Amino acid sequence: MSTPRGKMVNAFNPDSLSSLPPATRDAIARRARLLGPAYRLFYQDPVQVSRGQGTKLYDRDGNDYLDAYNNVVPLGHCHPRVVEAVTRQMQTLCTHTRYIQDGILDYAESLLPSFGGRIAAAGHMMFTCTGSEANDLAMRIAKHVTGRHGIICTAEAYHGNSDLTASFSPSLGDQSPLGTWVRRVPAPDSYHGDPATLGQRMAEAVTERAWELRRHGDGLAAFIADSLFSSDGIFATPEVLKPVAEAVRAAGGLFVADEVQSGFARSGERFWGFQRHGIDPDIVTMGKPMGNGYPVAGIAIIPEVIAEFGRDTRYFNTFGGNGVAMAAAQATLDTIRDEGVQDNVTRIGALLTEGLRSLAARFEAIGDVRGAGLYLGVEMIRDGAPDAAAAGRIVNDLRARRVLISATGPNANVLKIRPPLVFSEADADRLLSETEAVLRAL
Repeated sequence: MSTPRGKMVNAFNPDSLSSLPPATRDAIARRARLLGPAYRLFYQDPVQVSRGQGTKLYDRDGNDYLDAYNNVVPLGHCHPRVVEAVTRQMQTLCTHTRYIQDGILDYAESLLPSFGGRIAAAGHMMFTCTGSEANDLAMRIAKHVTGRHGIICTAEAYHGNSDLTASFSPSLGDQSPLGTWVRRVPAPDSYHGDPATLGQRMAEAVTERAWELRRHGDGLAAFIADSLFSSDGIFATPEVLKPVAEAVRAAGGLFVADEVQSGFARSGERFWGFQRHGIDPDIVTMGKPMGNGYPVAGIAIIPEVIAEFGRDTRYFNTFGGNGVAMAAAQATLDTIRDEGVQDNVTRIGALLTEGLRSLAARFEAIGDVRGAGLYLGVEMIRDGAPDAAAAGRIVNDLRARRVLISATGPNANVLKIRPPLVFSEADADRLLSETEAVLRAL
């Protein structure tokens, strides 16, 4: 069963409003009146949340919900070390980056070595507030340094919601227009394709799209990819992007690694998702988990790419890199390193993967289990075809059992599981047991 592009199977359907409790109906009506129609709620029975702690969210009645979705808080909700750092800095100073301040320099110095390659050797960092801003800035720099406008992304990518980034975020749906110089290539679908040839086939597609851009009078400024292909359906075959990076450079473009979703130890085996592919990007963008819930994002960039842009164009961001954002980012980074979070991702990710594959062996509705670390996808099928209805039902039935996940992919039939990186063995057991119960009821 297919789903119209841009439609979320786990989104709230306003037509079902009358079936909800009066208090929920009133809250939804108030939200619509005050926030308008563009905002979306998850789940057929939307979740009301009042507080969070660790891997749990709580509603006003004190009911707990296992959060297996929110990758914005890698350390879990309200981590005390981040809360204390933000509070202390807010009590001290919060201002912009046009003054000399230690916090921003200390953080850049701490993070740059983690990238390896040319960025670790001599790279720079620039700070924004959101991943959308980071990707926007990366493309602005790429266009400036190459003198071209072409952008190549994957078929169902999501890279942001600014005017520019929305133009190369096809997952926003058919009613969200792509840019004139934007071209797409298929994601490396390991379920339907040969893993041994995925990278080469993707590289060939990039070469073709780059030629097409040149044939139409422009050329390639940048190729951008989320190295776990989150919105394309979550594909985690390593080394796929290595031949792609070579094709991008042969076409004169920059390689931008979008680590907003796949960075900061999410894949377990490596700190950055692009490192699983053996590549050395020109620009790395980051956001979401960077401040454990506090809005902070940025880019890391090789010096030769930023030199011309820095000479010709001023960059300033009122809130990007402010003292409180840097305090949150530093506390998050230090805690990931000090508390063995990456090892936990590897261990719990393996447990979840093994458990989900055990379910796949018993339930024919599961076509594939894939992913890396604590970013996993479970593809639902029926008679060999994508089954968005089953995915939507599982997401909503798990919500009824107070376990929160989502769905992704071009057909919205891939369960998306991306919990905080501090997910415990007990959390994994709860997720697996509740998923099994839901599968039995399908």
